[in-house]
Amino acid sequence: MSQSRITVDIVERAIQRDQYEDHLSHPDVGAHAWFLGVTRRTTEGKITETLFYQAHREMAMRQMQKLATEAAQRFSLSAVVLVHRLGEVRVGEVSVMVGVCSGHRPESFTALPWIMDRLKKDVPIWKQECDEQGQRHWVHPDGVDQGLDSSSEDPAGNELIERKKG
Repeated sequence: MSQSRITVDIVERAIQRDQYEDHLSHPDVGAHAWFLGVTRRTTEGKITETLFYQAHREMAMRQMQKLATEAAQRFSLSAVVLVHRLGEVRVGEVSVMVGVCSGHRPESFTALPWIMDRLKKDVPIWKQECDEQGQRHWVHPDGVDQGLDSSSEDPAGNELIERKKG
């Protein structure tokens, strides 16, 4: 396989898959796979009004580039697209998009969950949830790794909530 094409982006606007589809075009691939993570309305019985994402942009871009490059090598991918949105993301809107292509479908199918798991664990992007009562909570994707529990607070005094992976 020749060198993989890697596209990473952090945006503060709606993520549109069609803007990135050409990044996966390659004459030697037989599989394109996409994952779009969207804001859902109900989480663990609570109604979500909106999510807010913040990041250490420079560090997040470096980590996303490293992650996409590692995924391309590990899964023999011809191209990887990794895009995350910052700012407010309303219910039904896309907050993260991953696209991959490979010679055959098993590599692409296997790469998507691996990339998402690593993105949530390794990339410095933080999510704040605003519920229907207007309460805001920082949500950590895996409180066990960071020693966080439901009573932890971030430096600004916001409550952190551990979410179970499902």
